Amino acid sequence: MTGLINAMDQFGWATMAGCLDEDEGLLLGRECEEACQKGAFRRAGVGRGVGLVVHEDIRRDHVLWMVPGEATQEQQRYLDKLERLRLALNQRFFLGLFEFEGHFAIYPEGAFYKAHLDRHSGTRERVVTVILYLNPNWQPGDGGELKLWTTVGDKTGEFVLIEPRLGTLVCFLSEDFWHEVLPAHKTRMSITGWFRER
Repeated sequence: MTGLINAMDQFGWATMAGCLDEDEGLLLGRECEEACQKGAFRRAGVGRGVGLVVHEDIRRDHVLWMVPGEATQEQQRYLDKLERLRLALNQRFFLGLFEFEGHFAIYPEGAFYKAHLDRHSGTRERVVTVILYLNPNWQPGDGGELKLWTTVGDKTGEFVLIEPRLGTLVCFLSEDFWHEVLPAHKTRMSITGWFRER
């Protein structure tokens, strides 16, 4: 985790392979798939509250929000890791992060999410974005990469492409870094969430 914190300090974003061991990641992925098969997921929208609207030209993923206090054993293991990360971020950067909100996300074949920032206009709650990928055997050509522009506030310059491989964690400042999900060529799963301030 030290490397992740150091990268956040230097760049404002970071990735870490092997955040979960393979068995833990596979169990979360299976949980995600089973919930989807049961119809628990909903089409993701754009905006918030009463302004939330489904825009297929902007995003085509499906989400299942994690409910505080109702975590499964597998989810709780991951949430425990996130709690250690939250404390480390607060200790290093004095961010005042006090909670995590998140959801499972599934991108069916062909789904994408156009370039965006994660902090809604006029809000301050979301401070740090955290994404965990749940895709075993992801291969070059499977698509679904996270395209993350690496200059604060810019979506025209340098960027990195991050493959959504099982157990990889991505972390970045929510209001600073433009990003998009490139079209997936097979089903792509993740847990996406945010550390929030009051």
